[in-house]
Amino acid sequence: MRLEELLRQPHALPVVPELAARLIQTFDQAEVDLSRIATEIERDPAMAARLLQQANSSFFRLLRPVATVRDAVMVLGLNKVRALVIGAALNASFHAVSGVNLDRFWHFSFAAATVARLVCTPRRLDENLAFTAALLHGVGELVMHMGMPETMLAIDQKVDVFELDRARAEYLALGYSYAEAGGALAQHWRLPRLLADAIGQHADPLEHDPIDPLAVVVHLASWRARVLVHGNRREDLIHTYPDAMGEVLGLDPDLLVDPELAGLHVLTTAGG
Repeated sequence: MRLEELLRQPHALPVVPELAARLIQTFDQAEVDLSRIATEIERDPAMAARLLQQANSSFFRLLRPVATVRDAVMVLGLNKVRALVIGAALNASFHAVSGVNLDRFWHFSFAAATVARLVCTPRRLDENLAFTAALLHGVGELVMHMGMPETMLAIDQKVDVFELDRARAEYLALGYSYAEAGGALAQHWRLPRLLADAIGQHADPLEHDPIDPLAVVVHLASWRARVLVHGNRREDLIHTYPDAMGEVLGLDPDLLVDPELAGLHVLTTAGG
C-alpha cells in the first residue's frame, strides 16, 4: 500500500482529542496559564490519572511524590506535561494495535526521549522539542499497523518492530517507513512543523538538504533506545553506532556507547 493510500484509511490517522489539541495550540503561545491547563486536565479523569502515573514514575525521578494534577503541572512544567498529554492521547487513540506491544512501545519511546534530551543539553538545540519529537517518533508504526495490519504482520515476522534495521525493512517492502507515516500524523494533528519534520525525516536525515539537526538527534535517540530494548549489548553499541550522525552534531561517541548511560538505567526493567 502506498503512503497516500495508507493515510486515507479511516483508522490510520485518528482525530486529535480536544484536550491534546488545546495543548498543541500552546506551542505558539508566548505565555500559558499553567493553572488553566491543570483545570482542563482535571476534567479528563483518564488523562489526569495517566499524568499522575508518569509524574510519579522513576523516569522523572522527582524529589517528592505528587498527588494532584496541579502539583504535577507545576513540578513537571508545561513542556513535559504537553508531551505527556499528547503521548497519552496517542495511547488512547491506538489503545489496541495488533502486532505491537504498547507497553514495550512506550518504554522504547521514553528511552528515546531520555537520550534526545541528553544529546541536546550541550548543543544549543531545544531539548523540549527534542524530547517531544523523540517521544513521538515511533507513532508511524501504530499508524501503519492500524491501517494495513496484514501487510505489517508479514514485515513483523521478518524484522521485529524494535530492531535496528526496522526502517530499512519497511523501505524495501513499501518504499517508505514508519518515519514518514509518523510525520504525516504529526501534520494531521497540527504539531509544529519542526516536530513533524524531525519525526518524518529521522530515519535517514542525511538524505535531506539541508540536514535537520533535530532529525539527527531523533535518529540517534531511536538507535540508542533500540539497543536498550534488545539487551544493551556492548557489541551492538560499538558496531552499530551511527558515526555519520554523531559527526553532524560533533558528538563524542562515548556519550551514547556507554552501557550505563545516565538516565536510561531507570528504564532498563520497565515495559520489557
